[in-house]
Parts: sequence; C-alpha cells; structure tokens
Amino acid sequence: MKVLVTGGLGFIGSHTVVELQNEGFEVVVIDDLSNSSIDVLKGIEKITGKMPVFEQIDLREKKAVQDFFLKHSNVTGVIHFAASKAVGESVENPLLYYENNIGSLVYLLQELQQKPEASFIFSSSCTVYGQAEKMPITEDAPVQTAMSPYGNTKQIGEEIINDTAKVTNISAILLRYFNPVGAHSSTEIGELPLGVPQNLVPFITQTGVGLRQELSVFGNDYPTPDGTAVRDYIHVVDLAKAHVIALQRLLNKKNLAKVETFNLGTGKGSSVLEVIQSFEKVSNKKLPYKMMPRREGDITEAYANTDKANNVLGWKAELSLDEAMASAWKWEQKVRNK
Repeated sequence: MKVLVTGGLGFIGSHTVVELQNEGFEVVVIDDLSNSSIDVLKGIEKITGKMPVFEQIDLREKKAVQDFFLKHSNVTGVIHFAASKAVGESVENPLLYYENNIGSLVYLLQELQQKPEASFIFSSSCTVYGQAEKMPITEDAPVQTAMSPYGNTKQIGEEIINDTAKVTNISAILLRYFNPVGAHSSTEIGELPLGVPQNLVPFITQTGVGLRQELSVFGNDYPTPDGTAVRDYIHVVDLAKAHVIALQRLLNKKNLAKVETFNLGTGKGSSVLEVIQSFEKVSNKKLPYKMMPRREGDITEAYANTDKANNVLGWKAELSLDEAMASAWKWEQKVRNK
C-alpha cells in the first residue's frame, strides 16, 4: 500500500513515516525542506531499515503536484502535514500562510478527487476551539473565531475537506492535536526548530543545554492552580501511531462517515511550571526562567477529552510527560554534541 506523507521530514511527519514503515506501508515523502533537514531521511532509515522515497516539491506549485501524481499514480492514501505553523509569523505575514496552507491543500485534493477512491488524513489542531468554554474539550465543542491566520487556515482547511468529501470519492479523518512533544526513543529523529523555537519544550531543552540564557514564562496570573497556562502535552510517537490507525480505519472502510474528527491528546492538562518541573526531574538540572506578562492570543487552558479517540478510533496515548521530556532532552543533547 503506497502512502504519501507531505511534510514528512518535519517533526510529526518523520515520526509518522517511521510508524507507517514499521507497519509495512510503502511511503513516499514530499517536503520542500523550508523548515526541515534532508538528514532526517537517514534517521528514518536507521530506525526502520528502509529509506522512504523522497520528492523535494513545493506544494504551492500546482504543476509539480500534478506531475507527482502522474509519476506516483498508485498512491491511495495521503497524510497531509505540510504547512506553515508559527502563530506569530502568521499574524505578520497572513498571505504566506493562506497561500501555503490553503493552496497546497486544494491542489492535493484536486488530484485525489480524480481517483476512484482516496483516503485523506488531515493534520489539524486544537487551535480551532480557541478558548473553549468547557474542559476537557470534546469534538463537539464549538469552533471559535480563529485567534490567528494560522488557526484560521486549519478551520478553513477542515471546511474545504468537508465540502470536497460530500461530492467526491475522498474519505477523510481530521486529527485535531493538542501539544506534540518529545522525540523517538532511538534519538535518531526529534524536534529540530530552525531559529528561535516557537514552542515551549524545545525552548526548555535549548535553555537546559546552554543555547538560551533563560526561559520566559508568559503569564503567571491565569486562573489555573499555579497561575501559568495549561496545555495537553502528547508524546509525538503516540501521535504518530494515531495517524497510522486513522489511515487503516479509512483503508479498511471502518469509518462511519465520509469525514470523521478526532481529538488527539492525553486528556490531562499540565501547566508551564509543571512542564519545567518535569524537565528538571528527568535532567537533574535547574532551569533558569523568569516570569513575563501574558502573550497576546494565548489562551488560559486547553486539554482534550479523548473518549472518542479511545473508543471509536481505538487509540490511546501511552507515554507520560516525564517520558516525553526525557526523550526531548536526550535528543537535544545528541543534536548539540554532533
């Protein structure tokens, strides 16, 4: 079974390629290398014993997408990660985000709708819920007005997929993830942000290794137990496995609707200070950090109700926050010691 993974050399994409190959899928990776490294291919090969087919393509180029599907006409499933994902950057450069995140999705679906049938897994986000009124967040929670162009591209993407599935042979699963963290236990692949990290955990590990002077904690006056913002941190390997299960669900025609939606998280909220404490525990290091004012656009708390993913999809997060932090720390040390 041949599967296309777009953005397959990125953080979540690369871990998903590993899980797909471990399950016996033939994987083709598309990546434009704008936010990833070609070296990730070697990591994937070391873990699985197999190098995926790789095509360096910018999905904003319609002709390149058409040519890809002519060359790989037997692709039956697509897992679509490729997208720009920095909230702050999306506010500063919205058109880049709309072109990259929406245009590429449209071009992929235009090719898939020509097939007798196709399975499509979409990398969505809990940002679509904004600041949900009730915790934990179920899939039925209302989609709120987006706080950023990035968040808006995820909402629009979901709408495009829903509209397309109604009138084509494409079946889709929308996976709304919470906060992916950690690295593969082999330390062959992990999160490798270019420039200053936008996410908490790589900033923590880079501070721990001495690359950053100190961590800024934005907001200590939230209505949470310790005043810092609460998120649902899910190990990237657990997340990757969910994509394989979702794809198999579509390929085996187990889906109950043309488009299904699942939250992917642990079901447990952890505050910024709890994440810092977890890092300090697994690394035996004190982390220098300072409290800063809240950041605009940040919500107070978000964590998943995972009942639907557990019971309908048949998937459950297995790995703990401590395990995720330990793997992220091992990966960071390896990257810096190269």
